[in-house]
Amino acid sequence: MHRLIETLPRLRRGHPWLADVLLVVLVAVPPVIRPEPGWRPVQVQAVVYAALVLPLLWRRRRPVLVAALVTAAFWAQYLGHVWGQEPGRGAVALAAVLATLTVRGLRRAAALTVLGAAGCVVLWIPAWQRDHGGPGARGAWLTPLAVGLLLAGAWLFGAYVRARRAYIAEFEHRAALAESQRLALARVAVAEERARIAREIHDVLAHGVSVMVLNAEGGRLMRHADPTVVDRTFDVISATGREALDELRRLLEVLRTPDTDAPVGGPASEQGGTGESLAADLRRLVARLDTTGTRTRLDLHGDRDGLPADLTAQTYRIVQEALTNVVKHAPPDTTIHVRVDTGTEGPGRLVRVQVENSPGAGACAEAVPEQPVPLLSRGHGLTGMRERAALYGGSVDAGPAPGGGYRVTAVLRPEAEPAAVTP
Repeated sequence: MHRLIETLPRLRRGHPWLADVLLVVLVAVPPVIRPEPGWRPVQVQAVVYAALVLPLLWRRRRPVLVAALVTAAFWAQYLGHVWGQEPGRGAVALAAVLATLTVRGLRRAAALTVLGAAGCVVLWIPAWQRDHGGPGARGAWLTPLAVGLLLAGAWLFGAYVRARRAYIAEFEHRAALAESQRLALARVAVAEERARIAREIHDVLAHGVSVMVLNAEGGRLMRHADPTVVDRTFDVISATGREALDELRRLLEVLRTPDTDAPVGGPASEQGGTGESLAADLRRLVARLDTTGTRTRLDLHGDRDGLPADLTAQTYRIVQEALTNVVKHAPPDTTIHVRVDTGTEGPGRLVRVQVENSPGAGACAEAVPEQPVPLLSRGHGLTGMRERAALYGGSVDAGPAPGGGYRVTAVLRPEAEPAAVTP
């Protein structure tokens, strides 16, 4: 029985004509065609009976036309006294048609059908009174009352089916909308994750390769003047390459791990470190660019405690990318000043970053031919820095410094809720 209950809705959806055939069978069986005193001949009964029942097969495609035909056959049944004063199957056929009109939302056609049936029933009452016991006979009112209740029940049933279908349609629409929203959010999350990974790979490779290229060119120029500088340069190249490989390896490990909240590989400040680890990472970062100890200067100010680990990571990456831009675009003899102020712990705390390079003498820039910049590092530096600052409600300004050279300034707000950046 349970399997039958589950199968019937599928059959109705796949073969709607089966429901029409079943309805016709229910309305037509048992037939009322038989010879009776006061009734019309069997042939006339069969014709009227067919006019009441057979149009129900087309009730889905032509509901209004079918309602008109059935109502007309109902009136013909009364006016022709086909079954005497018996309503026969006319009331049942009208109820089926009325339910169909109500389900389809054809209220005007349903109202006209009810009015047509009501007019016929009102005309029926005097004949019932005359043939069944006079004016006070109770039987004269039972049949009209039964017909009225049958039509009212058909109307209510059609309204219920229509409301239920509307509810199911709305539920399916909301489910589809929720699914589409879920897929859209998933695509946004994937795009944000791809943008985050692209930023990390860009920062790791662009900075590491730029530092190695810079030191390789410097070592080539100094190999005859000061061999000790060449040795230190090669040490910096080796250390930078190892660190870049370690960061890429940690990044790939994160990509293989299902835990999306795991920190991306990088320096200690990105592995849950504090302000002290940020300071140490920045010192190592600046030292890689200055083998002589005179080219770069790092100033650290402010409290080291109370900073979110992710904010220290974004601060480190902003400084790293700013230094990468200096390596790529500034003359080789430029001096670099990095200033990081982590502010005072408390409400309204700001983390300020400034990386400024001098214009340089320009002589070395003419002596050393410009090397092509790797394609991976072109055009994404400032965009990446702005996206990292925007994570903490901050901003990045970049442009020429008043005394020449170039300056990058960034401001981050530790109290801001980390926000996703749409790529």
